[in-house]
Amino acid sequence: MAEISVIKTPIEDLVIIEPRVSRDDRGYFMETYRQDVFSEAGLSMTFVQDNESMSKRGVLRGLHLQTRFSQGKLVRVISGAVFDVGVDLRKGSPTYGKYVGEILSGDNKRMLYIPEGFAHGYLVLSQEAVFAYKCTRIYHPEFDAGIIYNDPDIGINWPIDGMEIILSEKDKALPTLRQAGYAF
Repeated sequence: MAEISVIKTPIEDLVIIEPRVSRDDRGYFMETYRQDVFSEAGLSMTFVQDNESMSKRGVLRGLHLQTRFSQGKLVRVISGAVFDVGVDLRKGSPTYGKYVGEILSGDNKRMLYIPEGFAHGYLVLSQEAVFAYKCTRIYHPEFDAGIIYNDPDIGINWPIDGMEIILSEKDKALPTLRQAGYAF
């Protein structure tokens, strides 16, 4: 049976997942998701949609959320590297407004599970990155929203290191958490 390691973070329910990777001189093999293995590890979410994107170095996507039909996301990088962030927006949570950031890469094969009730974003660190994620709910564009990536109250320590940040016009216009007041 496939194995995964679940690593807790300072925010309850937001976890790092390390799959078992079988490597030999031909390359590698890994299971990226198997419902029974995840359930045995205490992760009983159900996924209904898969997404994939490719972005170049310096692209920062986020921080995104849905104001209704919040999505839990199992995120990973197929190739390249990103700094991935989940921000807790759960009403009454002791870690409301706090974040966890983790480097995910095609080399380390780590995944991050970001539960429903979180904002999500990532910064591409490599020349390009292919990013894949499974969602617990279908995307509803009419409820699409977000928080500006450099919100001073959240204080995300993005590993920018002098790189030019590339944002979509939509992401440039996002409000701060204080302005939006999101809580789910």
